[in-house]
Amino acid sequence: MADAPPLPDFNDPIAPHARVDQPLLKADMTVEEALAAIRREGLGERIIYFYAVDEHDRLAGVLPTRRLLTASPDVTLRELMVTRVVAIPATATVLDACEFFVLYKFFAFPVVDADRHIIGVVDISLFTAEMLEEENAGARPVAVQADEIFEALGFRLSHLRGASAWRVFRHRFPWLLATIFGGTMCALLAGAFEATIASSVVIAFFLTMVLGLNESVSMQTMTVTIQALRSQTVTSSWFKVAFLRELRSAVLLGLGCGALVVMIVLLWRKELTAAFAIGGSIGLSLVTACLFGLGIPSLLHSLKLDPKIAAGPVTLAITDFVALALYFGIAALVL
Repeated sequence: MADAPPLPDFNDPIAPHARVDQPLLKADMTVEEALAAIRREGLGERIIYFYAVDEHDRLAGVLPTRRLLTASPDVTLRELMVTRVVAIPATATVLDACEFFVLYKFFAFPVVDADRHIIGVVDISLFTAEMLEEENAGARPVAVQADEIFEALGFRLSHLRGASAWRVFRHRFPWLLATIFGGTMCALLAGAFEATIASSVVIAFFLTMVLGLNESVSMQTMTVTIQALRSQTVTSSWFKVAFLRELRSAVLLGLGCGALVVMIVLLWRKELTAAFAIGGSIGLSLVTACLFGLGIPSLLHSLKLDPKIAAGPVTLAITDFVALALYFGIAALVL
């Protein structure tokens, strides 16, 4: 296979790199009329999506190729198209376009001017042409190829964006504020239960274990979730299945860890009430830790935020606070 063309200058404007050989379809066309127009005008070098325009030639929607080819001939494109189209402004740079691909994980974007007129289409082959070659598609599933493409592009982008320490600081520091805020809230919460800690010293002995277990479990779940989100769109059906699966695992983890800690406290301190208070709070808090590890990265992903950077501080801050609230609350009730 011939060597792939070099990556473009990331400071170039994106407009000159956009292809203009793609046919534009009128939103009021039927599928039959659209296919006739495509045959008449011809196809471009690579077609990933078709774009529909309104009567003023402004971008109106996007049509996945499969949807267009399998629809009934008398259905209008307006009934089939997705109207919420993510478009790259003509004023963007190649680096800006690179971020669009990493963030939204689409294989092509229309490039539009200030009036939403399409001036061209840019696809991911601009950056990774060698990864889209048919001979590389052999035995690997499409989803795996997509993961590799976006991972490679994201890695390249992280190097470009990581050139400045100040830029990295601005990107990461705001999320660390969640940890500072969460730690402050945990300190205030512990202060509110000062009398409970003083009346039962064993509660203080196991405080580190409680936080460590909850953080470990939430990190395990969060890592698995972020890995899944690389190739998964967050939908209600996907989240329901993932939630129920994680809930079952969380209950087992909570029961196992809680029972083990109960035995440790009984063997060491021989305090039955304290043992069940500590073990019970650990069991319950581990369930919430698992669910936070699933829910927070999913929420950040659906909001188009980077869960790899943001999920850790936010998830751990919330997990710690809820774990301490359950730990001290149960201890205050039974001790």
